[in-house]
Amino acid sequence: MPKAVSVLPSARDIATSPSRARLSGFPHESNSAHSYSKEYRLRKHADYERVYKLGRRQFSQIMTFFYLERENPLAEHTHARIGITVGRALGGAVQRNRIKRRMREAVRAHLSLLPAADLPLDIVINPKKPVLTEPFERVTAEVSRGFRQILKQTELRSAPRS
Repeated sequence: MPKAVSVLPSARDIATSPSRARLSGFPHESNSAHSYSKEYRLRKHADYERVYKLGRRQFSQIMTFFYLERENPLAEHTHARIGITVGRALGGAVQRNRIKRRMREAVRAHLSLLPAADLPLDIVINPKKPVLTEPFERVTAEVSRGFRQILKQTELRSAPRS
């Protein structure tokens, strides 16, 4: 009896397929100029807590931005660092992970709005429930608007007063 041959792609084929980005719900550019690498992320719990307690807030319909200018920027962190938090109230693990993926991609798309150096700023983005269902273009537009508002506020605060 002949052996059955599967015509379905394997998990490995799907993972490495260029069309995989279309399945995830948002565009993907693997060789984009700005990557959201570890050096641009907030990674320590203490950093998140400091931004929440001492920082300022910028509200949006689908997310809240918390930001804080670092007083003593470390030598290796003279640029902006960004963190994303998604609470359990937004859904199960699958929904929260999808929100985080969408947010990371939106941040990656607009990371170029933040100056590459000499901006010791920590930003924490806290998305709200509608981020899961909003079109990706709206999510990226809100991230872009939030970054621009934060830059405007930090420039106003750091401008010399006469």
